[in-house]
Amino acid sequence: MLAKRIIPCLDVQNGRVVKNVRFFEDHRDAGDPLVLAQRYEAQQADELVFYDITASHEGRKLMLDVAARVAEQVMMPLTVGGGVSDLADFRALLLAGADKISVNSSAVRTPQLIRAASDHHGSQCVMLSIDAKRRPGGHPSGEGWNVYVGGGRVDTGLDLLRWAEEGQHLGAGEICLNIMDADGTRAGFDLAATRAVAQALDIPVIASGGAGKLEDFAEVLSGSATGGQADAALAASVFHFGDLSVPQVKAYLHAQGVAVRPEWHDNGVLE
Repeated sequence: MLAKRIIPCLDVQNGRVVKNVRFFEDHRDAGDPLVLAQRYEAQQADELVFYDITASHEGRKLMLDVAARVAEQVMMPLTVGGGVSDLADFRALLLAGADKISVNSSAVRTPQLIRAASDHHGSQCVMLSIDAKRRPGGHPSGEGWNVYVGGGRVDTGLDLLRWAEEGQHLGAGEICLNIMDADGTRAGFDLAATRAVAQALDIPVIASGGAGKLEDFAEVLSGSATGGQADAALAASVFHFGDLSVPQVKAYLHAQGVAVRPEWHDNGVLE
């Protein structure tokens, strides 16, 4: 059984980690990205994701200096995204210490960026991040989710499943799926959306948006017919504000029979 990954996320704005609810509500300062990165390194998180959350909306490049300082602090794999628009950005971030590069808005505008980056740097370092929101009842396209860009401000009209499948076809190595309706609510991941994407794809799917309690992680990582069937779970506020820690989540998952890394033993010791 492949181990499931637990991934803290640093949403960075003006050099600080912030957390909102559904992208725009209840703005909270969560601290210094370097301090948080060191915390998650010590907690043996599997990976770390760093997003400059306003770069695309503001039409500027990612805060490369902050990303580079974070990369210096962690040995675990680091994914960086926000304002990435061409191969030069990929190269700059990889040279700064990132292991994977996340593309979102720019990939929707120029899908061939995924193919070019995959061909040039390898699919293993290309993460397609998708922000999606459930379509309202009575929508002409029927049930499902639409893809949003510009930091969740612009509805593209793209269907989530069609875009995820296209991203895989173009060479993305994994998908990070953030369901905006659940983001920051701590009401649980959107299992239906995550499961639908996971079933449609052959590449790993990272579930994002809605983590609030230990059970939420087990549900979204469950391979059952009602689980999320995700390969990894990404969370922010529950970790940043101390409600849960990465070791707590891994210990709980281990107790539920979910394989995690590093290996947990019944005495609670990591190997």
